[in-house]
Amino acid sequence: MTACEGDGMRRVAERKAALRSALSRALTTALALLPLLCVGLGVVGGWSLALVGALIGPAMLVGLSRLPERSTATAPAARAADPRDALCAALRDTLARTGADRARTACLLLHADRLGDSAGQTETQIVNGALEQIGARLSAGLRGGDMVIRLDGPRFGVVLDPGGGPTDLEGLMQIAARLHRAATDPITVGPARLRPTASLGLCSADSLASPAAADILDGAETALMEARAAGGGAMRVFAPAMQARRAARESLVTDAARALEDGEITAWFQPQISTHTGRVTGFEALARWDHPARGTVAPGDFLPALDAAGLCERLGEVMVERALRALASWDATGAEVPGVGVNLGQADLDNPRLAERIAWQIDRFDLDPGRLTIEVLESVVAAAPGDATSRNIAALAGMGCHIDLDDFGTGHASITTLRRLRIDRIKIDRSFVASVDSDRDQQKMVTTILAMCEHLGLDTLAEGVETPDEHAMLAQLGCGHVQGYAIGRPMPFAETAGWLQAHAARLGPGPELRRRSR
Repeated sequence: MTACEGDGMRRVAERKAALRSALSRALTTALALLPLLCVGLGVVGGWSLALVGALIGPAMLVGLSRLPERSTATAPAARAADPRDALCAALRDTLARTGADRARTACLLLHADRLGDSAGQTETQIVNGALEQIGARLSAGLRGGDMVIRLDGPRFGVVLDPGGGPTDLEGLMQIAARLHRAATDPITVGPARLRPTASLGLCSADSLASPAAADILDGAETALMEARAAGGGAMRVFAPAMQARRAARESLVTDAARALEDGEITAWFQPQISTHTGRVTGFEALARWDHPARGTVAPGDFLPALDAAGLCERLGEVMVERALRALASWDATGAEVPGVGVNLGQADLDNPRLAERIAWQIDRFDLDPGRLTIEVLESVVAAAPGDATSRNIAALAGMGCHIDLDDFGTGHASITTLRRLRIDRIKIDRSFVASVDSDRDQQKMVTTILAMCEHLGLDTLAEGVETPDEHAMLAQLGCGHVQGYAIGRPMPFAETAGWLQAHAARLGPGPELRRRSR
């Protein structure tokens, strides 16, 4: 589909939505004026005519309000109270109606991964408006016999009728790609311009041993889970092998939720040092899970599981508490640790009470807010300008916390965003650090980033430093801090005291550093 065709689809969808809205308003007005109309008919043509108007008028108006449109739910779907039940009913109706072609019936699920924050009334209205536009675009992109149903949350279900056109895998993928493009094109709602992302799962009846409506819908949900697990913005077509992966994922989700509350998921700490003095400037708190049966579970496995369970915000609470507790414990033993950093995700940053919650934790441990660094991913900041994320970062910076922009170079944050959000330090992503000691192109990239940060007054830290040569080159180029295996691996709190003593012994006597200097 060309850009012109995409714009045309959007214009058609918006005109249809406007027409339906205007028709609804007109019908409401007509019903309100119906009594007056009947009185007028009685005066002009007698009360028999008035009685006819009173009986026929409402029926005509109701009939007009039910003018058919291509994507309206069929009767079984319309009677279902739950949107998911409505989608299942629509699938059953399509399967029953298509007879021999029923194996080519398909279901598509689309989830809007990112639209913006919904913490306040304005944002809620913007998100709802955006979802209405997405629904209209999907409806405009359907073929005859297809149907779209708005599900709970930012999700839509589409029934693809085999009579609407090509329904082989290639044809279904083309339809899915067209709808995905329509849903992810920029959206304007009032003053807000959004760039939504969406995940999409597709399942056709012929990919299942038992092509019942519930099985097709379950297959589409499984494919959608695979798409979301890939990081969002992806499309997946159901394959039987996905079922086993889904079962394993669901088992891990249950285990991860229990582990978080039981204390199995805890904080490990990776040191950060100054390239100028070699002194420790802080630790980053990293979530680690040592499962009694599975062994060490990689963060790349359990973090998506916690996200699926809706527990990422709870993880953020746990990590902040463990980090501050560690900082207080280091102080109690006289260890020289200026500060600690915690990475907060989108779920944390969407909470309008985040700053209040963190302030309470800092007061609880009687610590200076300046010793806590909040790390936020560049991709999160770039995707959410002007919403609760920005307000929370500003509030945390205002109370004295330092703000690090993590994985810099991977999320397209603008210089304006860096200045507006009061970022203190840039964490240069490992992709720029790897082989920086020998790769001239890498050196040019890092030099460019460092020059920009110097002009903006931002401190710098290179993460993922794995060799002494990389460390030496970064120091030579002017990077302020380094973190990675060449400095120290993540370790449980109990091992930090021994590492600090060994590191101090390697450095020899030097100036005392009790607080971070940025």
